[in-house]
Amino acid sequence: MMANSPADILDELEEAAATCPLDRCARILSGIGQLLTGSRDRPQELLAGVVDGVLLRLTERVEASALAQLSTTLAELTVAPPATLRRLASHDDPDVACPVLQRSPAVSAADLAAVAVSCGGRQQHAIAARNSIEPAVTEALIARGGPICLALINNPGAKFSEAAYAALIARAEQDGEIMKALALRPGTPDVVVRKLLAVPSGERAPTKPSASAAPPAQDTAPKRPCAADYASARPEIVALNRVGKLNDSTVNRFAIRGETANLFTALSVLSGTPIEVVEHIVTDDDCEGLVMACRASRLNWATTLAILSNRSGARLSFGQRQRAQLLFETLLLSTSQWTVRWGEIAASAGTSDRGNRGTKMGVNR
Repeated sequence: MMANSPADILDELEEAAATCPLDRCARILSGIGQLLTGSRDRPQELLAGVVDGVLLRLTERVEASALAQLSTTLAELTVAPPATLRRLASHDDPDVACPVLQRSPAVSAADLAAVAVSCGGRQQHAIAARNSIEPAVTEALIARGGPICLALINNPGAKFSEAAYAALIARAEQDGEIMKALALRPGTPDVVVRKLLAVPSGERAPTKPSASAAPPAQDTAPKRPCAADYASARPEIVALNRVGKLNDSTVNRFAIRGETANLFTALSVLSGTPIEVVEHIVTDDDCEGLVMACRASRLNWATTLAILSNRSGARLSFGQRQRAQLLFETLLLSTSQWTVRWGEIAASAGTSDRGNRGTKMGVNR
C-alpha cells in the first residue's frame, strides 16, 4: 500500500476543514495556533507552509471572535502562515486585523502598505504604532492624512523617505501641530526643519492648546526698553562680547535682575538677530522663538530657563518647561541660528517694524 504524498495529505486536511461542523472548525483553528506557538524547536517555515492552506479554509467558516484570537496568536510569531496572515491583516473587523497589523514581524512591508491604502482608522493607528515602519508604509499612511500623520511623527520607529517629508511639509502649511511635531522630532533632517520654519505663519491653522498647557498668564508683558536704554546698554554688551565675557553667567544675571535692555541687547549680539526680533520673541506668549534664540546664542539650558522664568513674572507650568527643554535639546545649533535670523520668527516680527525701529535705535548689525 503506497503512502499518501504530502500534497494528498494536505488535500484531505483542506477537504476535512471545508466539511466539518462549525464548532469543530473553531477548535481545530485554536489547536493549530497552539501547534505553531508550541513548536519553536521545529523548522518554522516548513510548518507554517504546511498549515497555511488549512488555516485559510478554516478562517472562512469561523466567527470573528475566533479569528481575533488567531490573530493575537499569530502576531507573536516571527514566522507565520503568509496567506493566512494577509487575510487577517486585511480583515474589515479591527479586532481581527489590529493584532497582526501592530505586532506581527512576519507581515511584509508590501502587505502593510496595501492595507494602509484603504483600511479604517483603528487599523491605521495599529500600523502607526509598530516598533518599526518602513518608508513605503509611512508614505501610504501619510497619504491618508488626518491625525495619523502626528502618530507617525511621534513614533521613533517610523522611517521617512524624501517623498514622505515633502508630503508632511505640505500638510504643515495648514497644520501647526504637524509643523512643530516634525521640527522637534529627533532625526528630522536639518533641511526639512528649515523648509518647515520657512512656511509663513499666517498660512497655517492655529495649533490646538495641549491638555498640559497652563492657562494664559494674566501678567502684562514687561515694558520694552526705549532707544535710549539700548544706546546706553550696547557699548557695555559689545565690550563684554569682545573680551569673551558675554557668557551664560552674565546673561543669567541680566535675566534674574530684570535688566531688560542688557538682556535683549545681549541676545541680539550673541545670536546676530535684530533687536526688534528679540523683543518680539521674548514677549511672545509662545516660548518657542525665545528657546531658539537662546540656542543660537550658545547659551546653556540653565540660562535659557532663567530667561523663560523671569521674562514676565509668570511661573512656567511643568508642561511648558518640559516642552521648552525638549526643543532646546533637540535643535541643532545651525538650525537655531538659521531659524532666528531668517525663519518664521523674524517674519512674524514684521518687516516694516524691523526697518523703522532698527534704524531708529541704531542697534542693527
